[in-house]
Amino acid sequence: MVKKAAKIFNLEGKPVGKIELPPVFATPLRPDVIKRAVLAIQSSRIQPQGRDPMAGKRTTAESRGTGSGAARLPRRKTGSGKAAFAPGTVSGRQAHPPLSEKKILKKIPKKEKKLALFSAIAATASKELVAKRGHSIEDVPQIPLVVTAELEELKKTKEVEATLIHLGVLSELFRVRESRKVRAGKGKSRGRKMKQASGPLIVVTENKGIVEAAGNIPGVDVALLVNLNTEMLAPGTHPGRLTLWTNTAIEQLATLSTKGGRE
Repeated sequence: MVKKAAKIFNLEGKPVGKIELPPVFATPLRPDVIKRAVLAIQSSRIQPQGRDPMAGKRTTAESRGTGSGAARLPRRKTGSGKAAFAPGTVSGRQAHPPLSEKKILKKIPKKEKKLALFSAIAATASKELVAKRGHSIEDVPQIPLVVTAELEELKKTKEVEATLIHLGVLSELFRVRESRKVRAGKGKSRGRKMKQASGPLIVVTENKGIVEAAGNIPGVDVALLVNLNTEMLAPGTHPGRLTLWTNTAIEQLATLSTKGGRE
Protein backbone atom coordinates (compact mmCIF):
# COMPACT_ATOMS: atom_id res chain seq x y z
CA MET A 1 0.00 0.00 0.00
CA VAL A 2 1.33 3.40 -1.05
CA LYS A 3 1.42 5.80 1.89
CA LYS A 4 0.13 9.29 1.25
CA ALA A 5 1.42 12.51 2.76
CA ALA A 6 -0.32 15.82 3.28
CA LYS A 7 0.95 19.35 3.76
CA ILE A 8 0.54 21.06 7.14
CA PHE A 9 -0.65 24.67 6.97
CA ASN A 10 -0.20 27.34 9.61
CA LEU A 11 -2.86 29.87 10.68
CA GLU A 12 -1.83 32.17 7.81
CA GLY A 13 -2.53 29.45 5.25
CA LYS A 14 1.12 28.80 4.39
CA PRO A 15 2.60 25.27 4.24
CA VAL A 16 5.08 24.63 7.05
CA GLY A 17 5.68 20.88 6.74
CA LYS A 18 4.31 17.49 5.78
CA ILE A 19 2.64 14.64 7.63
CA GLU A 20 2.00 11.04 6.67
CA LEU A 21 -1.66 10.10 6.57
CA PRO A 22 -2.54 7.04 8.70
CA PRO A 23 -3.94 3.87 7.08
CA VAL A 24 -7.48 4.77 8.16
CA PHE A 25 -7.65 7.16 5.20
CA ALA A 26 -7.35 4.17 2.85
CA THR A 27 -10.61 2.61 4.12
CA PRO A 28 -13.04 1.81 1.26
CA LEU A 29 -16.15 3.96 0.99
CA ARG A 30 -19.22 2.21 2.46
CA PRO A 31 -22.19 4.62 2.25
CA ASP A 32 -24.59 1.83 3.26
CA VAL A 33 -22.77 1.19 6.54
CA ILE A 34 -22.36 4.92 7.17
CA LYS A 35 -26.10 5.41 6.80
CA ARG A 36 -26.86 2.62 9.27
CA ALA A 37 -24.46 4.11 11.83
CA VAL A 38 -25.87 7.63 11.50
CA LEU A 39 -29.45 6.40 11.85
CA ALA A 40 -28.43 4.45 14.96
CA ILE A 41 -27.02 7.64 16.51
CA GLN A 42 -30.10 9.66 15.57
CA SER A 43 -32.51 7.04 16.93
CA SER A 44 -30.85 7.20 20.36
CA ARG A 45 -32.01 10.83 20.67
CA ILE A 46 -35.68 10.04 20.06
CA GLN A 47 -37.78 10.03 23.22
CA PRO A 48 -40.15 7.04 23.37
CA GLN A 49 -43.79 7.95 23.80
CA GLY A 50 -47.10 6.17 24.18
CA ARG A 51 -50.72 6.55 25.29
CA ASP A 52 -52.66 5.25 28.24
CA PRO A 53 -54.30 2.02 26.98
CA MET A 54 -57.56 3.13 28.62
CA ALA A 55 -57.52 6.70 27.26
CA GLY A 56 -60.96 7.55 25.82
CA LYS A 57 -62.42 4.23 26.99
CA ARG A 58 -63.51 5.17 30.51
CA THR A 59 -67.16 5.58 29.59
CA THR A 60 -70.40 3.60 29.69
CA ALA A 61 -71.19 4.42 26.05
CA GLU A 62 -72.79 1.66 23.99
CA SER A 63 -74.27 1.57 20.54
CA ARG A 64 -78.09 1.53 20.37
CA GLY A 65 -78.02 -0.43 17.17
CA THR A 66 -80.38 0.20 14.25
CA GLY A 67 -83.99 1.31 14.14
CA SER A 68 -83.73 4.60 16.02
CA GLY A 69 -82.89 6.77 13.03
CA ALA A 70 -79.45 7.68 14.43
CA ALA A 71 -75.92 6.66 13.59
CA ARG A 72 -74.71 3.45 15.21
CA LEU A 73 -72.08 5.21 17.31
CA PRO A 74 -71.53 4.29 20.97
CA ARG A 75 -73.54 6.84 22.96
CA ARG A 76 -73.51 7.84 26.61
CA LYS A 77 -76.32 6.47 28.72
CA THR A 78 -76.99 9.91 30.19
CA GLY A 79 -79.73 12.21 29.00
CA SER A 80 -77.47 13.92 26.45
CA GLY A 81 -76.93 10.78 24.40
CA LYS A 82 -73.67 12.20 22.99
CA ALA A 83 -71.37 9.88 21.10
CA ALA A 84 -68.25 8.66 22.92
CA PHE A 85 -65.59 5.94 22.88
CA ALA A 86 -65.29 5.76 19.08
CA PRO A 87 -62.42 7.44 17.21
CA GLY A 88 -63.42 10.86 15.93
CA THR A 89 -65.84 11.59 18.76
CA VAL A 90 -65.29 14.19 21.48
CA SER A 91 -63.11 12.65 24.24
CA GLY A 92 -63.03 9.41 22.26
CA ARG A 93 -60.05 7.08 21.85
CA GLN A 94 -57.41 7.42 19.16
CA ALA A 95 -57.69 5.09 16.21
CA HIS A 96 -54.03 4.06 16.11
CA PRO A 97 -52.20 5.64 19.09
CA PRO A 98 -48.41 5.45 19.44
CA LEU A 99 -47.29 2.58 21.65
CA SER A 100 -44.58 2.85 24.27
CA GLU A 101 -43.60 -0.74 23.43
CA LYS A 102 -42.46 0.25 19.94
CA LYS A 103 -38.76 -0.34 19.39
CA ILE A 104 -37.29 2.98 18.24
CA LEU A 105 -33.60 2.46 19.02
CA LYS A 106 -31.66 1.01 16.11
CA LYS A 107 -28.51 -0.93 16.96
CA ILE A 108 -25.63 -2.12 14.81
CA PRO A 109 -22.63 -4.31 15.68
CA LYS A 110 -19.48 -2.69 17.08
CA LYS A 111 -17.39 -3.78 14.11
CA GLU A 112 -19.89 -2.17 11.76
CA LYS A 113 -19.81 1.08 13.77
CA LYS A 114 -16.03 1.06 13.55
CA LEU A 115 -16.09 0.45 9.79
CA ALA A 116 -18.59 3.28 9.34
CA LEU A 117 -16.39 5.69 11.31
CA PHE A 118 -13.27 4.71 9.37
CA SER A 119 -15.09 4.98 6.05
CA ALA A 120 -16.46 8.43 6.97
CA ILE A 121 -12.95 9.57 7.95
CA ALA A 122 -11.55 8.34 4.63
CA ALA A 123 -14.34 10.16 2.76
CA THR A 124 -13.10 13.50 4.14
CA ALA A 125 -9.89 12.98 2.13
CA SER A 126 -11.72 12.60 -1.19
CA LYS A 127 -11.97 15.88 -3.06
CA GLU A 128 -14.62 14.39 -5.34
CA LEU A 129 -16.88 13.36 -2.43
CA VAL A 130 -16.45 16.68 -0.62
CA ALA A 131 -17.40 18.61 -3.75
CA LYS A 132 -20.27 16.25 -4.50
CA ARG A 133 -21.69 16.90 -1.05
CA GLY A 134 -22.05 20.58 -1.98
CA HIS A 135 -19.10 22.17 -0.18
CA SER A 136 -17.41 25.13 -1.85
CA ILE A 137 -13.75 24.09 -2.04
CA GLU A 138 -12.46 26.06 -5.03
CA ASP A 139 -9.98 27.99 -2.86
CA VAL A 140 -9.12 25.21 -0.39
CA PRO A 141 -5.44 24.35 -1.00
CA GLN A 142 -5.70 20.67 -0.05
CA ILE A 143 -8.12 17.88 0.81
CA PRO A 144 -7.78 16.73 3.58
CA LEU A 145 -6.90 20.10 5.11
CA VAL A 146 -4.32 19.72 7.90
CA VAL A 147 -3.57 22.68 10.18
CA THR A 148 -1.02 23.18 12.94
CA ALA A 149 -2.09 22.54 16.54
CA GLU A 150 -2.01 26.31 17.16
CA LEU A 151 -5.59 26.26 15.91
CA GLU A 152 -6.69 24.72 19.22
CA GLU A 153 -5.47 27.79 21.14
CA LEU A 154 -7.62 30.39 19.37
CA LYS A 155 -10.00 32.05 21.83
CA LYS A 156 -11.77 34.69 19.73
CA THR A 157 -14.31 34.24 16.96
CA LYS A 158 -12.64 36.83 14.71
CA GLU A 159 -9.36 34.90 14.99
CA VAL A 160 -11.04 31.68 13.86
CA GLU A 161 -12.76 33.50 10.98
CA ALA A 162 -9.46 35.03 9.88
CA THR A 163 -7.78 31.61 9.95
CA LEU A 164 -10.57 30.03 7.89
CA ILE A 165 -10.30 32.83 5.34
CA HIS A 166 -6.51 32.28 5.07
CA LEU A 167 -7.18 28.57 4.51
CA GLY A 168 -9.55 29.27 1.59
CA VAL A 169 -12.81 28.46 3.40
CA LEU A 170 -14.39 31.91 2.88
CA SER A 171 -16.67 30.78 0.03
CA GLU A 172 -17.81 27.83 2.17
CA LEU A 173 -18.76 30.16 5.06
CA PHE A 174 -20.63 32.37 2.59
CA ARG A 175 -22.48 29.32 1.21
CA VAL A 176 -23.64 28.34 4.70
CA ARG A 177 -24.89 31.85 5.51
CA GLU A 178 -26.76 32.08 2.22
CA SER A 179 -28.47 28.73 2.92
CA ARG A 180 -29.90 29.92 6.25
CA LYS A 181 -33.70 30.22 6.00
CA VAL A 182 -36.92 29.76 7.96
CA ARG A 183 -38.04 26.15 8.05
CA ALA A 184 -41.33 25.28 6.37
CA GLY A 185 -44.12 23.66 8.39
CA LYS A 186 -44.74 23.30 12.09
CA GLY A 187 -41.09 22.65 12.87
CA LYS A 188 -40.49 26.40 13.20
CA SER A 189 -42.80 26.46 16.25
CA ARG A 190 -41.00 23.53 17.88
CA GLY A 191 -37.57 25.00 18.47
CA ARG A 192 -36.35 24.39 14.92
CA LYS A 193 -37.23 27.71 13.27
CA MET A 194 -34.06 28.15 11.22
CA LYS A 195 -32.53 25.69 8.80
CA GLN A 196 -29.04 25.88 7.32
CA ALA A 197 -26.44 23.77 5.58
CA SER A 198 -23.62 22.03 7.43
CA GLY A 199 -20.29 23.81 7.08
CA PRO A 200 -16.74 22.73 7.87
CA LEU A 201 -15.88 20.46 10.78
CA ILE A 202 -12.76 21.15 12.86
CA VAL A 203 -11.23 18.10 14.56
CA VAL A 204 -8.86 18.78 17.45
CA THR A 205 -7.27 16.71 20.22
CA GLU A 206 -7.72 19.24 23.02
CA ASN A 207 -9.98 22.21 23.62
CA LYS A 208 -7.90 25.24 24.55
CA GLY A 209 -10.57 27.75 23.55
CA ILE A 210 -11.39 26.76 19.96
CA VAL A 211 -14.80 25.24 20.82
CA GLU A 212 -16.10 28.48 22.32
CA ALA A 213 -14.41 30.66 19.70
CA ALA A 214 -15.92 28.80 16.74
CA GLY A 215 -19.34 28.38 18.35
CA ASN A 216 -20.69 31.65 16.90
CA ILE A 217 -19.75 30.91 13.28
CA PRO A 218 -22.78 29.51 11.39
CA GLY A 219 -22.29 25.95 10.14
CA VAL A 220 -18.87 25.43 11.78
CA ASP A 221 -18.60 22.57 14.27
CA VAL A 222 -15.66 21.58 16.48
CA ALA A 223 -15.16 17.99 17.66
CA LEU A 224 -12.58 16.43 19.91
CA LEU A 225 -10.98 13.38 18.36
CA VAL A 226 -12.07 11.17 21.27
CA ASN A 227 -15.71 12.23 20.70
CA LEU A 228 -15.67 11.95 16.92
CA ASN A 229 -18.55 9.93 15.49
CA THR A 230 -20.01 9.07 12.10
CA GLU A 231 -22.82 11.63 12.21
CA MET A 232 -20.35 14.51 12.64
CA LEU A 233 -18.40 13.38 9.59
CA ALA A 234 -21.48 12.52 7.50
CA PRO A 235 -24.43 14.75 8.47
CA GLY A 236 -27.68 13.48 7.01
CA THR A 237 -25.94 10.15 6.22
CA HIS A 238 -24.01 11.82 3.35
CA PRO A 239 -20.21 11.26 3.62
CA GLY A 240 -17.58 13.76 2.49
CA ARG A 241 -17.89 16.67 4.91
CA LEU A 242 -15.24 19.37 4.58
CA THR A 243 -12.99 18.68 7.58
CA LEU A 244 -10.04 20.55 9.06
CA TRP A 245 -7.68 18.29 11.00
CA THR A 246 -4.96 19.47 13.35
CA ASN A 247 -1.64 17.69 12.87
CA THR A 248 -1.93 16.22 16.39
CA ALA A 249 -5.34 14.77 15.51
CA ILE A 250 -3.87 13.12 12.41
CA GLU A 251 -1.08 11.63 14.52
CA GLN A 252 -3.57 10.17 17.01
CA LEU A 253 -5.83 8.75 14.30
CA ALA A 254 -3.54 5.73 14.10
CA THR A 255 -4.74 4.66 17.57
CA LEU A 256 -8.31 4.31 16.29
CA SER A 257 -7.43 1.09 14.49
CA THR A 258 -6.49 -0.53 17.79
CA LYS A 259 -8.78 1.14 20.31
CA GLY A 260 -11.74 1.66 18.02
CA GLY A 261 -13.90 4.74 17.98
CA ARG A 262 -17.27 5.99 19.04
CA GLU A 263 -20.29 5.35 16.85
